[in-house]
Amino acid sequence: MKAQEGWNNGIMEYWTMRLKTIFQHSNIPIARIFWLLCAVLFALCRSANAQQPKKVHRIGFLSTASLSAISGRIEAFRQGLRELGYVEGKNIVIEYRHAEGRVDRLPALAAELVRLQLDAIVTSGPQPVRPMREATATIPIVFAFDDDPVGSGFVASLARPGGNITGLSTQGAELIGKQLNLLKEIIPKLSRVAILGSSTRPGTAQAFMEAQLAAPALGVQIQYLEVADPKDIEIAFQAATQRRADAVVVLGSPLLNSHRSQITGLAAKNRLPATYSRPEYVEEGGLMTYGANINDLFRHAATYVDKILKGAKPADLPVEQPKKFEFIINLKAAKQIGLTIPPNVLARAERVIR
Repeated sequence: MKAQEGWNNGIMEYWTMRLKTIFQHSNIPIARIFWLLCAVLFALCRSANAQQPKKVHRIGFLSTASLSAISGRIEAFRQGLRELGYVEGKNIVIEYRHAEGRVDRLPALAAELVRLQLDAIVTSGPQPVRPMREATATIPIVFAFDDDPVGSGFVASLARPGGNITGLSTQGAELIGKQLNLLKEIIPKLSRVAILGSSTRPGTAQAFMEAQLAAPALGVQIQYLEVADPKDIEIAFQAATQRRADAVVVLGSPLLNSHRSQITGLAAKNRLPATYSRPEYVEEGGLMTYGANINDLFRHAATYVDKILKGAKPADLPVEQPKKFEFIINLKAAKQIGLTIPPNVLARAERVIR
């Protein structure tokens, strides 16, 4: 930068002398000399501006699950950034950290991101938000999705978050009633439903409460089965079968999401119709899913990052509700367990895997 200033000063001195000579020994009109001077100054300004380094923003991305397990969501987030003019390695750098499904690793990873003095940090879901919030009260945090951000204590309200955290809500807990309704339409004699979840994940308790509220109107009994460890998955399905569950609802959690293939395989093996929290389950052989379009939420999380990088405060950015929902049915999975999907239900699906 000093070399550039010296070069500019030298050019100015040169042109000052030249203009003095022109004034003294030339009959060139004053107006022409004025425009010549303007052209010189304009060239110098452009040269100086060209030398100014462009701001490279640095943001963090914290995930409980491995990056490969949420690769589609990460790509959706990166796409959102590209649509807003950000190019990784050019005007933005993303520091990725993931806990490989181990919640106990999150505090250390959160502290590591804080030490990098980033402009903002994105969390891939609700579980990384708490350790991230405990690690910093100043760096803006954007959660790509959360089932119940107010109930979890992350924001004061959806309209006025009030702190250094904001993001997008899935309305996940509220949608469990819709999932039970769909199961009832598919299985008219539905009477017992097992719910698999992880109590350590924010939103699980509210989802179970919402299920209990919706159950009486459907004539359904609800039983909750805790999955705190991978070994609990098979035990949970054994319990569901022993208690004569007619269907299963699998709630979202990093642990469950990381064992999708095992879960969909056990559902098929035990001939249990199941509805899942994420489309990835259905793509890997699960029966159906209904909920917010998670990839769309990740893509939209980029707009929060953009606003924050341009000076907005998380406290002033309302938590947004999902705009897109998806209902996906896997007919291969239905056939495998001998289930016929009614045409009126099939007609409402955004996507059918045949």
